[in-house]
Amino acid sequence: MTETEHRKLVIVGSGPAGYTAAIYAARAEIAPLVAAGIQFGGQLMLTTEVENYPGFPDGVTGPEMMELFKQQAERFGAEILLEDVEEIQLDARPFRLRTASRALSADAVIVATGASARWLGLESEKRLQNRGVSACATCDGALYRGKAMAVVGGGDTALEEALFLTRFASRVSVIHRREALRASKIMQDRARASEKIDFVWNSIVEEVLGDDFVTGVRLRDVQSGAQRELPVEALFIAIGHQPNTAVLKDQLALGETGYVRVSPGSTRTSVEGVFACGDVMDPTYRQAVTAAGTGCMAAIDAERWLAERRIA
Repeated sequence: MTETEHRKLVIVGSGPAGYTAAIYAARAEIAPLVAAGIQFGGQLMLTTEVENYPGFPDGVTGPEMMELFKQQAERFGAEILLEDVEEIQLDARPFRLRTASRALSADAVIVATGASARWLGLESEKRLQNRGVSACATCDGALYRGKAMAVVGGGDTALEEALFLTRFASRVSVIHRREALRASKIMQDRARASEKIDFVWNSIVEEVLGDDFVTGVRLRDVQSGAQRELPVEALFIAIGHQPNTAVLKDQLALGETGYVRVSPGSTRTSVEGVFACGDVMDPTYRQAVTAAGTGCMAAIDAERWLAERRIA
């Protein structure tokens, strides 16, 4: 049986939030262990070009940025474990965690497991991700300046994405599987008032077209079954995000949409000694820079909590 290793602080997850928490905690000489996961680096590992993160005037690829974050955390003494946390027990301290190869206990835990975009599930969509297919208009919209774009979805998020994209697009087509939007009236009014936005009703995307880059989408009318092609050079999927909280099931208080609930103005969760940062607790912004900011907050909150108990 694997012997349990004890740490003052274990950070579950990586990405801008987890790695920033690790940098701050390591500099505070807490020597955190970061269970970064097999797919370490979070959503930025799926992003080819990041142009809106301060300090990179010429842009940087997502994987390159995450490697720099990782190296910086390691420089100050954080240990990075490229394994997923398969089990976590938060009902008693020290907290218990298990990965494929390690049994861990921790005085404090920072949850930075992120959130995953919901995709359509098409092979062509996956193949063309970062080649015209994206789930973040704020991140990638400017890359397709002057081009025709489409947004899939019918809620507030879809219309927010569409309105944002009008700054760059020649036109934006909102593709919705129903004949009425789910978005709030104010968002609908704004979208309908835009000369650049048109609506494609009762339609679903059957295939994303293009070899190396998106050239269009094949649509199917859900009522008649008729198919047609819509020429676009960028496709944004806006059908929601799913916070990665499966490993935390029934252990932390979650909000109505499944994100970890934290105390206002802090990263404290419903369990004393457990903190959350990044997209797993942020249903609103979901940006690398805001995730990094909450990672800093979580590390400071954890360090102070440990110090109050004379652990740190």
